[in-house]
Amino acid sequence: MGSLLIAGAALLALGASAAALPRGPALGVWIQAVGAAAIGIAGSIGFLSGDSVGAVFASELEPRLGVDPLSGFFLAMLGLVATPALVYATAYLRDDARGRATAVLCAPFVLSLTLVITARDPLTFLTGWELMTLVPAAVILVTHADAAARRAVFVYVAVTHLGGAGVWVALLLLASHDAIGGEGLTSDSGLYVAVTLAAIVGFGTKAGVLPLHAWLPRAHPLAPAPVSALMSGVMVKVAVYGLVRVLVEWTGPAPIWVGALVLALGALSAVGGILYALFQRDLKKLLAFSTIDNVGITFLGLGACLLFRAHGEDAWAALALGAALLHALNHAAFKGLLFLGAGSLERAAGTVDLDRLGGMLRQAPWTGSAILVGCAAIAGVPPLNGFASEWLTAQALLRLPAVGDVPDGALGALSLAALATAAALAVYCFVKVVGQALLGPPNEHTAGACEVPTAMRAATLALAVACVALGLAPGAIYGRLAALAPGADAIETTAGLDVPGSGGLPTPALALVLIVFFGALVLARRTSTAPAAPTWACGQEAVPALGWTGAGFTKSLRLVLEALLRPEREITVETRGGVVRSVTYTGRVPHLVDEYVYRPVTVAALRLAAASRRVQSGRLGTYVAYLGALVVALLLAVKLGALG
Repeated sequence: MGSLLIAGAALLALGASAAALPRGPALGVWIQAVGAAAIGIAGSIGFLSGDSVGAVFASELEPRLGVDPLSGFFLAMLGLVATPALVYATAYLRDDARGRATAVLCAPFVLSLTLVITARDPLTFLTGWELMTLVPAAVILVTHADAAARRAVFVYVAVTHLGGAGVWVALLLLASHDAIGGEGLTSDSGLYVAVTLAAIVGFGTKAGVLPLHAWLPRAHPLAPAPVSALMSGVMVKVAVYGLVRVLVEWTGPAPIWVGALVLALGALSAVGGILYALFQRDLKKLLAFSTIDNVGITFLGLGACLLFRAHGEDAWAALALGAALLHALNHAAFKGLLFLGAGSLERAAGTVDLDRLGGMLRQAPWTGSAILVGCAAIAGVPPLNGFASEWLTAQALLRLPAVGDVPDGALGALSLAALATAAALAVYCFVKVVGQALLGPPNEHTAGACEVPTAMRAATLALAVACVALGLAPGAIYGRLAALAPGADAIETTAGLDVPGSGGLPTPALALVLIVFFGALVLARRTSTAPAAPTWACGQEAVPALGWTGAGFTKSLRLVLEALLRPEREITVETRGGVVRSVTYTGRVPHLVDEYVYRPVTVAALRLAAASRRVQSGRLGTYVAYLGALVVALLLAVKLGALG
C-alpha cells in the first residue's frame, strides 16, 4: 500500500512535468490519471483491509505521513473522482498556454488533497490545507482573466482563509496540549469549547455549510470542469474528514450542544443550498449550490453520530457516522459526474445556461444518458446511490427521539423534516435540469451540438456506473464505514437499521422491476405507430420563445416563499402610440446571507480601512512621532505596572 502511494505521487509529479512540454498536456494528464488511480487503489486496500501503514497521528511538529482505514476511505474517494476527471481532461484541455498551465496545476491539486489525508502531524496537515486552497485559485486565474473572476477568487481566498484560521487554532491548540492521537479532551473544559468551535468554523467554511458558504457558488462554477469536479467532489469532503478527526476521534464524546450545533448547520445547509440551487439559470452555479445541500446532509449524519455518543449509544453513533461517510462518497460520485457533464454540455453547445439548452439527450445521447443518471442519483431516486445514503441518514434521525430527552426528540424531528424537504426540493430542482437541458427538441442554440470526444464520454459514463453500483449494493461498504467509529464494536447487528442492498431493502429486486418497467416504456415508444402530434400553444405558432424557462418552472415556489426569499424583479413595457411593442422582464433571487451579513461586514471593513489610511501621511517626521508616542506609552505602562 505504501509503495503504491509513493508510485502514485511520483506519477503525478512526472505527469505535471510532461504537461508543461509543448503538445504535452494530453500525455501529461494521462500519466497523472494513472497516478491518481494508484492512489485510489492504495486507499481502497487500506480501507478494506483495515490495516495502517506509516506513522500515527501525533502532536509533534515534524513531517509524518501514514494511512489508516479512515484516510484510506478518503483516498479511495479521491481516486474515484480524480481518475475519471483527469481522463476527461485529456480531451477537455486545449493545447495552448492556458491548457498546459491547467494540466500542470492538476497534479499539485491532487497531491495537496493526498497530503492532507495522509498527514500525521499538524504541520504537514496545515501545509497541505493551504496548498489545497491556493492551487484551485491559481487554476481559476489562469483560465479567466476578467475582473469578475479576479473578484470571485478574492472572495474565495479571503473567506476560506479567514474561516480556515479556525483549522489552525484547533490543530495548534490540540498539539500544544498533546491531545492529537491521545486520550482527547474533557468536554467540560474551556479548551474543549475553543477547539470545537474553531474546528466547526474552520472545517465548516471549507465544506461550504451555511452561512459560511459565500465562496463556494462563486469559485466552483469558474473552474474548468475537471477541477470543479475535484473541488466539489473531493475538496469539500476533505473538510468533512478533518471534522470527523477532531470531533469524533481526538476530542472524545461531545456534549449535546455540539451535536445540536452540527445538526442545525446541516439542516440549514440542506434546505438553503437546494432552495437557492432551484433558482439558478447557470448549470454550474446550480450544481455548486447543490453541493451545499449535500454537505448539509452529511452534517446531519455527523450531528446524529455526536448526539448518539453523548447519550452513550455507541452502536447507533457508528451507524450514523457510516451513513454520513457513505453520503460523502455518493455525493463525490454523482457530483463529479454532473460537473463533468456540465463541461461536456458547454463544449458541445457552447453554454451552460439552462434557458438556452434543450434536446441534448438527442444531440449527445451518451453524455445525456450519463447526466440523466447523475440527476436521478442526486435527486435520491432508487435504486441509485443518493437514495441509499439519504435513507440511512433518515433512519438514524428517526432513532434520536428514542435515546434522548424531549429537546433531542424535537431536534431529531426538525432535522428529519429538513432532510425530507431537501430531498423533495432536489427532485424538483433536477427535474428542471433534465427538462430544460436534456429533453424537448433542440433549439437554435443546440441544433448544431454533437457528442463530445471519447475520453470525455468514458469519464462521465464510468462515474454513472459507479452511481449505479453504489446504489445497488451499499451494504458492501456500509458496515466497514460504521466500523470506523469509536465504539463500533458495540454493533452486533444492523437489524434495527435497514441497509439497502444488504437485506433491509430489496434494492436489486427493485432495480430489476424498474429496468423492466422502463424497458417496456422504451419498447412501446419505439414500436408505436402513432404520428407525432403538434404542440398546442393556444392557437399561436409554437416558437421556442413560448417554451418553459427556469423562472416559469419555479415561479409557484418563488411566490409561496416570497416573504422569505424577497425576489427582485423589474418589468419594462415599451409602447408606441398606445400600443405595447415590447415587454422586458428581469428578475433575480438575492442571496440573503450575502445581502444581510457579508455585504454590511465588507462595507464596515472598507470604511475602517479608509479611516486607517489617514495615518499613512508619507512623512518621516510623522512616523518618528508615532514611534516616540509608542515608546512613551510602553514606559508609562511599565511604570504603572510596577506601582500596582
